[in-house]
Amino acid sequence: MTSIAVIVGSTREGSYNRALGMLAAERLEAHGAAVTRVDLAGFDLPLYSDAIEKNAFPADALRLKRLFAAQDGLLFVSPEYNGSLPPLLKNAIDWASRPTGEEGLVALTAYRGKAAAILSASISPFGGLRGLAHLRQILSTIQMQVIPDQVVVPNAHAAFDEQGRLKDALPASLVDMTAARLVAVARALAG
Repeated sequence: MTSIAVIVGSTREGSYNRALGMLAAERLEAHGAAVTRVDLAGFDLPLYSDAIEKNAFPADALRLKRLFAAQDGLLFVSPEYNGSLPPLLKNAIDWASRPTGEEGLVALTAYRGKAAAILSASISPFGGLRGLAHLRQILSTIQMQVIPDQVVVPNAHAAFDEQGRLKDALPASLVDMTAARLVAVARALAG
């Protein structure tokens, strides 16, 4: 079975991106994926620094890296902070990219050659699009195969109902299409 982790770059209670991540996880499962929901609040990740890494690689950074490495694909749901991705998500991506054990400097074992998808919800009329551009660039740099499909949910404060469902059919169908594509590409890349 194709395994995909859903990583949300927000830990805020009532986060629209967390709601979007839950919907994406449901659609991934509907398309046959085994889904691991990653709550970054459950990882004690200091701000990345070379000094910390050389002194003692953080246990939770290693746990996160191993979790990512065990997946066939990763789905990132990111809020937009000042036109980019939040430091919480960037820091997690950075720690999981670092070599451990006998790996070479650019092993990228948590990412290289794996499929990725990106989604965002924002109260802005752009739906987090600017942040997704940065996220796509970062994921491509760490050798992920980022699918062309992406989902932005603009005006997120009015886009979800009380149950956390998208009110409009169009963004809901885009979440489903993106989930289906990610599962297919992750399955193909995993061989």
